[in-house]
Amino acid sequence: MRLAIALAGGAAAGAALFVRERSRRAELQHPPRGRFVTAGGVRLHYVDTGFGPSLVFIHGLGSTLDDFAKSGVLDQGSRDYRVIAFDRPGYGYSERPGRVPWTPLAQARLLREALHELGAGRPLLVGHSWGCLVALAYALEYPQETRGVVLASGLYYPTLRLDAPLLIPPAIPVIGTLLRHSVSPLIGRALWPMWLKILFAPMPVPGDFLPAWLALRPGQLRAVGEEAAMTLPWTARWRRRYSQIAVPTAIVAGTADRYVFSARHSQRLHGEISHSTFLPVPGAGHMVHHAAPEALIRAARMLQDAPA
Repeated sequence: MRLAIALAGGAAAGAALFVRERSRRAELQHPPRGRFVTAGGVRLHYVDTGFGPSLVFIHGLGSTLDDFAKSGVLDQGSRDYRVIAFDRPGYGYSERPGRVPWTPLAQARLLREALHELGAGRPLLVGHSWGCLVALAYALEYPQETRGVVLASGLYYPTLRLDAPLLIPPAIPVIGTLLRHSVSPLIGRALWPMWLKILFAPMPVPGDFLPAWLALRPGQLRAVGEEAAMTLPWTARWRRRYSQIAVPTAIVAGTADRYVFSARHSQRLHGEISHSTFLPVPGAGHMVHHAAPEALIRAARMLQDAPA
């Protein structure tokens, strides 16, 4: 028994050293591409480019602002807008203080403070996947300060997720700390190709997508786990408020999305928000901004022209 415990402890220590080294190397190879702003005592990493009305991008679960940059949607948007994209708390190079439960509403409040710091008032918000929940919370909390919301591939209703048992454990108190510094990144790296294939299907996975070891750093795994754990209770509670959305709304979804089925989420939300526009993208999967970045910009322009 003692030998088994010693071997297990040695293996965990070895895994922790390996994870730390790979995380450090990933940060050296892929340093921050943008700037930093402090809002509400939280240091956030962001990019800011272009001129015009503010168009703010909010990424999804397990991603970073680089996802939008590599899809080309930031470059397309910057032709007509001041484009701003943040690493959400705990992702990329943004902080995620443990004293705050980082619900979509808490993140919306933080985003508002950051935008005020940057002088980017009354933005158009573009959320992708989990980021849509932040955009919806912003629109509900600050309707007078929101020009409109573009919701892409969002998950809006309570749904049992098959990936939750893998995503949540790194956020469990105490044991999660051990897992995310040792075993969880290794499991995540082994499953990385399959996960990306599911997200991007039916299109191929871009060769220069997010570096695996940057996405699998312990701090980011904690953020993913916490948000995966709160998704079911959050959507169960907030779905009752969707009909109160008063700002111009465009809902974009790929018809071939097999990660978040559009009929159960995007089309259903369109039915609840009477003034919304539903823009299906034929043949696109969950990463609709990679398959058709112009669809998100077209939706933003449509909202920009809507009556104030």
